Amino acid sequence: MSASLAGKVAVVTGGTRGLGNAIARLYGSEGARVVIASRSATAVSDAVGAMRRDGIDAAGQACDVSVRDAVDRLRQLALDTYGRLDIWVNNAGLSGVFGPTVDVAPEQFEAVVGTNVLGTYHGTISALEVMVPQGSGHIVNLMGRGDKNPVPFQTAYAASKTWIRAFTLAVAKENEHTGVHVHALNPGLVQTDMLSGVDALAGTEDMLSRLPLINTMWGLPPEQAALPALSLVLSTKVEHQALGFPQILGRTLAYQARRLLGRAPELQPLVIRIVEGRHTRQHG
Repeated sequence: MSASLAGKVAVVTGGTRGLGNAIARLYGSEGARVVIASRSATAVSDAVGAMRRDGIDAAGQACDVSVRDAVDRLRQLALDTYGRLDIWVNNAGLSGVFGPTVDVAPEQFEAVVGTNVLGTYHGTISALEVMVPQGSGHIVNLMGRGDKNPVPFQTAYAASKTWIRAFTLAVAKENEHTGVHVHALNPGLVQTDMLSGVDALAGTEDMLSRLPLINTMWGLPPEQAALPALSLVLSTKVEHQALGFPQILGRTLAYQARRLLGRAPELQPLVIRIVEGRHTRQHG
């Protein structure tokens, strides 16, 4: 173990599973003491226990990142438990409902905004309040599909990622002389529950038919997708985009070559959960 983060304390929201858990474990394997959070206290307890059994110094608590006081309590847990705060990763996120924007129920849209936008804002501000006075620290905000281009039928999620990118780049600029480094990370497609299970409005199922193939060709396991989250906090680099044209082309060609050789992996499974939309309620 290189222990490149020895002595550091890292908070990772949405850290009980998927990419967030992979980032937390990666930091822990590099010597950091890790604090994780999710909405479920049971999930936090289980994940902390598993990390400790693997030799990672970890703590955690349930946290709804859309509530500022809850985020501040998570910060306080890190300070009370480990006495410092060096890294904060705003990873918690919701994908929202796939479908025409006009048909998505307002509370479904607002839930995405609450977690993705307000959660990133609250975590960033809470971390800055500690890091700026101490003159050091790293904040990593997770982006995703839509951070640079519009994505029809996924406007809540995609627009939230546009906001996260703009917000993060601005805050990074504001703090370039404070010793605090603010990073924007787009990990690309990550093979997690968010990709294998999609909430969609009735009638949009056919539009998702190619998703299993795309996820299989371009998706990465969480452990691999987490690697840039380590390199960022060891650098001053502001933005990292993991899935550009070269990566898409390379992974597509690699998949097609394996398919021709009869070695193509099985397609990633996809479960489409049909949810009620705004017009369904009005006319149902």
